[in-house]
Amino acid sequence: MRQTASLQAAIMTRVNLGRWIAQKRAQLQGKTEFPSIEINAIASHFLQQPTAWVISHPETALTDAQYHLMEDAVSRLLLGEPLAYITGHKSFFGLDFIVDNRVLIPRPETEILVEHALAWLRVYPEKRKVIDIGTGSGAIAIALVKKLAGLQVTAVDISAAALAVATANARYHKVASQIRLVESDLFEQVEQKFHLVLANLPYIPSIDLNSLSVVKYEPREALDGGSDGTELITRLIDTMPHHLLPGGCAILEIQYNQDNLVSSIAAHRFPDASISFIKDLASINRFLKIQL
Repeated sequence: MRQTASLQAAIMTRVNLGRWIAQKRAQLQGKTEFPSIEINAIASHFLQQPTAWVISHPETALTDAQYHLMEDAVSRLLLGEPLAYITGHKSFFGLDFIVDNRVLIPRPETEILVEHALAWLRVYPEKRKVIDIGTGSGAIAIALVKKLAGLQVTAVDISAAALAVATANARYHKVASQIRLVESDLFEQVEQKFHLVLANLPYIPSIDLNSLSVVKYEPREALDGGSDGTELITRLIDTMPHHLLPGGCAILEIQYNQDNLVSSIAAHRFPDASISFIKDLASINRFLKIQL
C-alpha cells in the first residue's frame, strides 16, 4: 500500500505536457522564429506522437526521460542548432526526410524547383531521363519519383556521407530501386545524357560564409560556391552540353544576386537555347532555366 502511494505521488509531481509547452513557448518567444511550431515539433518527436495528439493531450505527465530529452532539445535550439537536426527530420514537398549534419537541410524555396520540374515532365511525357546534381539528402530526386511514375532518375553528390543519407531516405520512402545514386563531382563519373538536369549547388561566396550562422551546423561544402559563389554552377554549365539531350532542359538554383552573371554564362555555352528565370516567393530570380 505504501509503495503504491509513493508511486502515485511521484506521478503527480511529474511535469504536465501542457504546462511544459507553455513555459518553453514563452522561453523561446523573441529568440526563435516559430516558438509554438518548434515546441510542438520537439514534443511530437520525443513523445513519438503526431502534433495533433500533442496539442490535444496537455494533461499528459512526462516521464523523467522524456522531460530531460525535451529540455536538452530546447537548449540546443536556443544555441542556434536547426530544429531539423535536433529531431532528425525535415518536411519537403509534403514528404518527411531524414536529415543530419552530413547534409544541407532542404529549403522551402527548393520546392519551387520540384514544382517546375514536374510541370516540365508532364508537358513532355516521352522525356523521362532526369539527373539531380548535388542531391544531398535526396529530397529533389525522391520527391520527383514519388510524385511522377516512370522516371529514370540519377542522383549524384561529391560527398559519400551525403549519399549515405540519400540512400537512407530512398529506402525510407521505398524508392531505392527507382533512383541510381552516384558519388561524383558533378558529371565526372556520369556518362549518360539526360532530358532534364536539376541542381541545387553551393552558391554562397566563400568570403560571406564566416559571417553566416548556418555554417556553424550545416556542412560548409554544401554552401561554399567559391570566390563569387558561381564556381560550381559555372563548371556545371560548361560540361552540360555533353550531357543534355536535344530538346532537354536544365533548372539550376542560384543566389538572389547571381542572375545576370549566370545567364551570361549560360547564353555563351548555349547560344541557341531559351534562357529564362523562375522567381521565388519573394519575386526574386531564384532559378536559371535553360531550354534547348
